[in-house]
Amino acid sequence: MSTIIAGHFQLQEEVERARQQLLGAGFAEERISAFFVNQPGQHDRTPIGGDHQLSPGASDTPAGVAEGAAAGGVVGAAVGATSAPLTGPFGAIVGGLVGAHIGSLFSFSKMKNKGEAETDGDNADRVRKSGMLVAVAVALADGTAAAATDEGGAIDALRRVGAHHIERAAGTIVGGDWVDFDPLSEPQLVASE
Repeated sequence: MSTIIAGHFQLQEEVERARQQLLGAGFAEERISAFFVNQPGQHDRTPIGGDHQLSPGASDTPAGVAEGAAAGGVVGAAVGATSAPLTGPFGAIVGGLVGAHIGSLFSFSKMKNKGEAETDGDNADRVRKSGMLVAVAVALADGTAAAATDEGGAIDALRRVGAHHIERAAGTIVGGDWVDFDPLSEPQLVASE
């Protein structure tokens, strides 16, 4: 594993300038990787697509739906039995509709973890931004430099060409491919100067 410095860009032309800047700073071409990072939730990590089996905050959804169905069934049966003498066969239909409504309200209260915010505003720096990413391996696991320059040189080179959200990570770049990149990992942002 190596120490990797990566910067985010929005345009393909910026990516090519960043690659040239890193090559000019002495980094070997096979230690530089450039690729597009999808938006959060669109990394196709599960068999049905997406990043997680359940949406964040929806861990209690299956239990909530079952409890809602049970509560709705009880209420619906009671309403249907009570209204059957007046409404005839429509009592069961009315009971089913009322029960379904009560059950859905009950299950919705279980679908969001208690105390969880509705937006991800406070998690903005904990989620990797989408866009083009240019990464360079700057140090090998044994501590030796992977190129003619160091971490500071890579950060400076990326800043000179307008990189934003520069991050530090551990990983392996082989032949220009960051082989163990995890789009769901929390980025470790490099402080701005």
